Amino acid sequence: MASSVAAVIVAGGRGSRVGGEVPKQYRLLAGEPVIRASLSLYAWHGEVHLVQPVIHPDDVARYEAAARGLNILPPVFGGATRQASVRAGLEALSARKPDVVLVHDAARPFCSTTLVSQAIKASAVTGAAIPGLEVTDTIKSVDSACQVTGTLDRAQLRSVQTPQAFRFDALLEAHRKAALAGRQDFTDDAALSEWAGSKVSVFAGEPGNVKLTTEEDFARAEARRLASLADLRTGTGFDVHAFADGDHVWLGGVKIPHSRGLTGHSDADVGLHALVDAILGALADGDIGHHFSPNDPRWRGASSDQFLKFAIERVQKRGGRVAHLDLTVVCEAPRIGPHRDAMRKRIAEIAEISVDRVGVKATTSEQLGFTGRREGIAAMASATIRLPWSW
Repeated sequence: MASSVAAVIVAGGRGSRVGGEVPKQYRLLAGEPVIRASLSLYAWHGEVHLVQPVIHPDDVARYEAAARGLNILPPVFGGATRQASVRAGLEALSARKPDVVLVHDAARPFCSTTLVSQAIKASAVTGAAIPGLEVTDTIKSVDSACQVTGTLDRAQLRSVQTPQAFRFDALLEAHRKAALAGRQDFTDDAALSEWAGSKVSVFAGEPGNVKLTTEEDFARAEARRLASLADLRTGTGFDVHAFADGDHVWLGGVKIPHSRGLTGHSDADVGLHALVDAILGALADGDIGHHFSPNDPRWRGASSDQFLKFAIERVQKRGGRVAHLDLTVVCEAPRIGPHRDAMRKRIAEIAEISVDRVGVKATTSEQLGFTGRREGIAAMASATIRLPWSW
């Protein structure tokens, strides 16, 4: 039987060395909260089954905004130290009894899926494994007066990262043992595990898997994040739905009162359908009919927000971001202007982007064609997305 794997994402700190009112894990990095990258990494990873965030009680609203749409466990509150926070996450997972647990700092947004897989694999061999980098600088030990007391052998040193991987039961037992002993001074779970008697192995870490600690770190990370999303793509979408009997239409995720309705297999939201096709086009990933066949009874009368959410998730699974969405509705009626802001807001909510990245416009066809004869509504859309560059 394959091992079940859980991840504890530690996000309860205050990030005092960075400064500012917003804790560093919630600061924006290329328009996205830092913690979102860490949560998404594990939420989408095929070998990780449970993701347990640990947050500060003051950060509930920030966390909910950052984690919106991710299939992860509800957060638990951490303690006064990192060690106490990790234990809170482990205790929350204890009833589920995973075989392996990964502990990851939320402020490491550049960890790769490959490193996570390597951590899981290494822990299966040794029971406890951590990623580490060889030290390239000469390291000196100094006394309280900053006088050199010795030169350390850097061949025996490693700079340690997360995720750190352990047998779940062993790490939980070690944390409970440390709490009973009054030990709250361990700076990482490897040190605690060593103290409890476990042997910890080291596997190769990643130089890019940095922890954001200072303003300089954030400046470098901002440039790196934008550079990593260098594959800029655009897609277009077009959709039409005919009028039928009814007393409202759905447009851009908003229910608009009208003397007629729109006919379609789902809720016939012509605006959202065009946006879905635009995003899928940018991904070169088929169209809405390919993923949601009109012959499938599951989608009869379905709300189209789930189609747009699906398209957004396709971008996220590729490690990408939606940069901009633009929608044009073509009809004689109903009037779109009074509902424009509500449509922009709803589209932004579904797409998990800020409202200033959503454009909604309306026009008529000057009483020409089927829209001019009030036989239906047409919509055109464009989507701009950023993906990690790959050949």
